[in-house]
Amino acid sequence: FCAWFEAANRERYDDARVTPRDIADFRRHLREDRRHAVNTVNRCLVTLRRYFGFLAETGVIESNPCSGIKELRRVVGAPKALERSKVRKLLREATVRHDHRGLAILSILLYCGLRVGELADLELADLDLSERSGSLRVRDGKGSKERFVPIPAEARKAVERYLSMRPHVDSTRLFIGKGNQPLGTDGIRYVVSRYGISAGIDLHPHQLRHTFATEFLAASENDLVGLAQLLGHESIQTTSRYTRRSLDRLAEGSQRMTF
Repeated sequence: FCAWFEAANRERYDDARVTPRDIADFRRHLREDRRHAVNTVNRCLVTLRRYFGFLAETGVIESNPCSGIKELRRVVGAPKALERSKVRKLLREATVRHDHRGLAILSILLYCGLRVGELADLELADLDLSERSGSLRVRDGKGSKERFVPIPAEARKAVERYLSMRPHVDSTRLFIGKGNQPLGTDGIRYVVSRYGISAGIDLHPHQLRHTFATEFLAASENDLVGLAQLLGHESIQTTSRYTRRSLDRLAEGSQRMTF
């Protein structure tokens, strides 16, 4: 910033000589001339705001020249969903390993869109399974709200296979870990991460929730109200972020344009 200031104003740098116009012009310089990413520009602005804020608080300068300068707005894209080929690889790997618990965990996350904490809290009594249908109850979702989520056939089969092999323990939690203790959130993250490694991706449970949301919208003609209910969102504005398309999908659409 000091080097830019001296080149742009043709004078020796002095903290007391910096104006809001200098900060705004420097922001434009970083974005338009240097072609920095929005996040990079905003980090620079935050640094300058803190620096000049310190100078103002200690009486070195009268006021912070960054006070009225806003950070650049970043266009938020759709949450990252897995490609179907990666999903298939995850589920296939668990099947090949005969890991009934792992397959059930992956299936519920992918087909029901639960948060990792909601999955860890599931109890046997929360499941309602029959030959033709199934559902689960999230007793204490975000905001302490209860909701019911259908379990599609593929996930239902995976859960039923796991239940047939589940250890006979006193705990009523659905998923059991080492030492016959309930499997917590860390254990679930470890299971998901392990299968992510086998698929060659850095995977976390919330990415499977994003994948569920993206696929549900594609299969339901963008039923945002239904998706909000399934995900447990209090505001549909939160759910609407899944309607944003990834850069790759936007590029595909642009390529099909002809004039």
